[in-house]
Amino acid sequence: MAEETRTTFSPSGDRPPSRGPRPAGGPGGGREGGRKYFRRKKVCKFCVEKIEAINYKDVRLLAQFVAESGKIVPRRLTGVCTPHQRRLSTAIKQARNIALLPFAGRAS
Repeated sequence: MAEETRTTFSPSGDRPPSRGPRPAGGPGGGREGGRKYFRRKKVCKFCVEKIEAINYKDVRLLAQFVAESGKIVPRRLTGVCTPHQRRLSTAIKQARNIALLPFAGRAS
């Protein structure tokens, strides 16, 4: 009987193994003509709405910047500018200390 030749695939089973280094091209994925997608620059919510004072009692506002796990969401994800992020983090910490916000998320 003739031996069957089998092609081996990657563990995902979807695509054949790579054949050498990836093509150069950076964020565009090597495609001709530029970028794959356009990411809009994030703007500070507090600067746009002209909110100067971040109050620790405003739980609804502060809760937008706290993750489900209870961590403060970083600037690079929220788009808040540096001075407002500093004020925001101190306000969140004050709200946590008087039990308006939780220190940790719900354990499930």
